[in-house]
Amino acid sequence: MRRRFIQTGLIQFIFLLFFVTSSIAQDTIRNVKLTLKDVIDLAIEQSPSMKYYQNHNVNYYWRWKNFKANFRPQLGLSGDLPDYRITNEPVQQPDGSIEFRQISQLRTTADLALTQRIPQTGTTIYGASSLYRVEDYNNNNIEWSGSPFYIGFVQPLFAYNYWKWARKTEPLVYEESQKFYVESVERVSLNSVRRFFNYLRIQTNYKLAANNLKNSEDNLRIAEVKRDLGQISENDFSRIQLSVLNATKALNKSSMDLKNADFELKSYIGMDQNTDIELVIPLEMALFYINPEKALKQTLNNRKEGPEFKRRLIEADRDLVRAKRNTGLSTTLSGSYGTTNNASSLTGVYEEPENQQKLKLSVNIPILDWGKSASAVKLAESKRELVLYDVEREKLDFEREVVVQVEQFNLLKAQIETANEADKVAENGYQIALKKFQNGEISITDLNISLSEREKAKRDYIASIEDYWESYYYIRILTLYDFEWDLKISYSNPNLSLN
Repeated sequence: MRRRFIQTGLIQFIFLLFFVTSSIAQDTIRNVKLTLKDVIDLAIEQSPSMKYYQNHNVNYYWRWKNFKANFRPQLGLSGDLPDYRITNEPVQQPDGSIEFRQISQLRTTADLALTQRIPQTGTTIYGASSLYRVEDYNNNNIEWSGSPFYIGFVQPLFAYNYWKWARKTEPLVYEESQKFYVESVERVSLNSVRRFFNYLRIQTNYKLAANNLKNSEDNLRIAEVKRDLGQISENDFSRIQLSVLNATKALNKSSMDLKNADFELKSYIGMDQNTDIELVIPLEMALFYINPEKALKQTLNNRKEGPEFKRRLIEADRDLVRAKRNTGLSTTLSGSYGTTNNASSLTGVYEEPENQQKLKLSVNIPILDWGKSASAVKLAESKRELVLYDVEREKLDFEREVVVQVEQFNLLKAQIETANEADKVAENGYQIALKKFQNGEISITDLNISLSEREKAKRDYIASIEDYWESYYYIRILTLYDFEWDLKISYSNPNLSLN
C-alpha cells in the first residue's frame, strides 16, 4: 500500500512538473509588434551581415595602423646565437695560395639597429652597433670584433619609389573603407526594409485570406438557408461552396508563405525564432522634396567612389612610372661612417676604435632586352588610358543614377496618395457588395469582382508604401546623407571602441 501511494504521488508530481514546464515554455513565446525602425535597429545591432562588415572595417583599420608604423623609427636586434661549426674551410695563405683547414668554432653575432624611412626620396637611414665573437676550439682562444657605432644610408637612384606612391594611395584606401562601412550599414538597413515588406506583404495576404474565408463561410451559411427556401439556384450555391474551398486553399498557402517569411526576417535581424511578431505598416512617411543638385554634391563628398576614383587614377600613373623606372637605368648609392675594432676581450672592442668608412654605387644598365622594356611601358600607358576612360564613364553613370533615383523619389508622393484613396474606395465598395450579396441583390460573380478589386487595391497600397521606403533608403545609400534631418550619415564601429 505504501509503495502504491509513493508511485501515485510520483506520477502526480511528474504530471505537475510537465504542466509547469509547458506553461513556462508557452510564456517564453513572446508576442512582439515591430515597426520598420525596430527591424532596422535590430538588424544594425545584431545582424550576422553587420558583424561581417564590422570585422571588415576592423581589418582596414589595422592595415592603416600598420602602414603608418612603417614611417616611424624601427629598432631591432638581430644575430646568430650561436653559430657552431666543425668543417673544412679554404684559408688564404700569406703567399696567396689556398689551403683547406679544419676549423672548430663557435661564432656569435649581434646587431642593434635603428632605421628610419624617408618616403619622399625613398632613402633609408640607420644607426647601428654590432658585435662579433669567435671562439676557436682548435687554438683555444677567443677573438672579439665589432663596430661600436656607425651610421649609414641607402639611396636608390632613378628607381621606382614604392613608399612615395603608397603615401598617396593608402590614405585613400582607408578613406574608402570608412565610407564603405557607413554604406554597408545603410545596405543592411535597405535589406531589412525589403525583408520587412516581404513579410508585411505576406502578412497582409494572410489577413485578407483569413477574412475572405470568414466571409465565404458566412455566405455559405446564408446560401444554405436560401437553398432550403428555394431562393438560390444550385449553380450559385456550388459557386459559393467553391469560394469557400478556394479561400481555404489561399489561407493555407498564405500560412506557409508567412512561416517562411517569418523565418527569413528573424534570421536576418538575429531575433529568436520562438518570438511571435506582427509588423506595423509604416504609414508615417516624410514626404519631402530632395534637390537633385544637393543630392549629387553629397554623393561626391560622402561616397567611397570619390576617393576610389582618385586612387585608381593615381595607381594608373604609379604603374606607368614603375614600368619606366624598372626597365631603365637603376642605381643604388649606399654609405656608412663609424668606428670598428677587434680585440681579445669584449671591453677591448670599445677601447680606441678605428674609423670605418664605406661608400658604394651599384649600377644596373639593361643593354639588350628584345623590346621588353618598351613593351612594358606601352602596356602601362594603354592600361592608364583604359583606367581614365573607365573612371570617367563610371562617374557619369553613377551621377546619372543618383539624379534618376532622386527624381523618382520626388514623384512617389502622388503615387502613395492615389493608392491610399483607391484602397479606401475599394474597401468601402467591397463592404457594400458583401451586404448586397447577403441580401440577395447581387450575384456571387459580382461579389468576387469586388473582392478582387479590394485585394488588388490593398496590395497596390502596400506596394506604394514599400516603393517609398525602398527609394528612401536607397537614396541614403547613394548619398550617405539624411535629407529628412539634413545631416551627414555616420556610424561608429563597436569593434573599434576598445582600441
